Amino acid sequence: MSASKLDAVYRSILLTKFFTKGWGKPENLRRLFEFRKVVSNRDECFKLVERDYPVTITKEQNLTDCRLLEGYFETPLERYLPGIVPEIARKSHFQMLLPLHWPEPNSKPVCLHLAGTGDHYFWRRRNLMVKPLLKEAGIGGIILENPFYGLRKPTDQIRSSLHNVSDIFVMGGCLILESLVLFHWCERNGLGPLGVTGLSMGGHMASLAATNWPKPLVLVPCLSWSTASAVFLQGVMSHSINWDLLEDQYLSDGIYREKLSKMVTIIDEAFLAGKKFARTYSQNIRCSLQKSPTPLVDNIKVETPYSSLDITYKECVSDTKSRNTGIDATKSVREKSVREKLNEDIKSLLEQNKISESLHNKLTSNKKFELDPEEIDLINKLSENKLKEAILNVCNMDKSSTENNEKVETKAVTSAAKKKSWNVSDLTSDLWLNLPFTRSSGKKIDIGKIHWRDRETLQFMRGIMDECTHLSNFSVPFDTSLIIAVCAKHDAYVPRDDVGTLEEIWPGAEVRYVDAGHVSAYILHQSLFRSCIKEAFERSKKKWRDGKHVD
Repeated sequence: MSASKLDAVYRSILLTKFFTKGWGKPENLRRLFEFRKVVSNRDECFKLVERDYPVTITKEQNLTDCRLLEGYFETPLERYLPGIVPEIARKSHFQMLLPLHWPEPNSKPVCLHLAGTGDHYFWRRRNLMVKPLLKEAGIGGIILENPFYGLRKPTDQIRSSLHNVSDIFVMGGCLILESLVLFHWCERNGLGPLGVTGLSMGGHMASLAATNWPKPLVLVPCLSWSTASAVFLQGVMSHSINWDLLEDQYLSDGIYREKLSKMVTIIDEAFLAGKKFARTYSQNIRCSLQKSPTPLVDNIKVETPYSSLDITYKECVSDTKSRNTGIDATKSVREKSVREKLNEDIKSLLEQNKISESLHNKLTSNKKFELDPEEIDLINKLSENKLKEAILNVCNMDKSSTENNEKVETKAVTSAAKKKSWNVSDLTSDLWLNLPFTRSSGKKIDIGKIHWRDRETLQFMRGIMDECTHLSNFSVPFDTSLIIAVCAKHDAYVPRDDVGTLEEIWPGAEVRYVDAGHVSAYILHQSLFRSCIKEAFERSKKKWRDGKHVD
């Protein structure tokens, strides 16, 4: 996936910085992690908000083209996590637009619109989404003000700059429960079918909210994906975070490392580890075809075969003492399994007389070596084996042209080396290959100079983001056939590489793509977002009536 340059330029000119006060209080994070286990279970979460939860309507008037209501209610999160929501954010403000006359008397569709990053107050969603949907399809709309935004923004917060990492989890917890309040209120007033949508961060919040409604619900998340970890660690938003501050806090307070880090899980770790092994395996084979045992590409040393197959991160002796023994044990098991599997594949080739014993000994050796021309020729002639497949996959070789092979191979290695020069490796070399890491000074850091403590901070960030936002940690929506997600192919804000897909997490959900970046999709494809909402509501009306399946 190529990232949009417009997204990067747009983000670079914004002054907004995130998490300027750090992680948040350790005790608040602990409470949020524990509460996540409740709200991620639909049966348990649904019990937290009663059907007659009090809602106050402060304004109601008929306009020339619609009926307008405004109201508020107390966020239910304050009941269960007292003091964790800032006082000004505890009152949930919303605005609602309904048609003066419903096109179909037995159908009164209403969609809840959640705010994306920087979407304060009601006017933007009201004019871009709610009013057009009302006019085009007779779909009513509810616009809920985000915690920390607009009427609910703390007085010392600048624009959308959330002070703490924990704030985004507070926001998510509030919106999940507040959505239930509004769905109940709509049902009490005879409205339905119901739906929820949002753009960017609003799309992800809509996805989380939809997991806890035990009835058919239209869901159209736009420009979002399966987890927020990729947004803050891989996307252009990562450059808006003061990593120095987060690292200092993480290392200075033992609670983060000793207690909180053990409460979170990196959801896609196994997937990434496997993907990284395939990449490392192929890259080492490619290097073995080069005449120099340690070739230099753009002044970057590329390790020769199998000596670099160790996918664990190596530290100096003094650093190793401070590492968690559980992590070391996991890495050791992973390293052993990788080496054993590789040796089995190579041994199989020897038994089939496809490689010589000397070549077998070289490939299974931990020492650096150089392949002879005859051995290179032998590998090129192999037909069905993983060594040959790895070479073809990485270098895209053309068997009929050795010269073309060398050009493609050189280009692939050069490209990989250039990419590696500005990306950060991770604590175990599996997880953070694609994460841009920037100091607050704006300087990119060379991969070889990243200390394990920097990586540990990144690992903790990914862990807590996955813990609280990864959709696989939550219940699957009641009817996934009513989900139409819209994504931008070149989204630099919400990268989709190396994380679970919506189709895998929610079988039956539909994902559509626009040939644009995040910013250009937001500007140019509002009509597409609305058409998907209308289509999803049509599906709901055909499939369900009063919550019962239509035969």
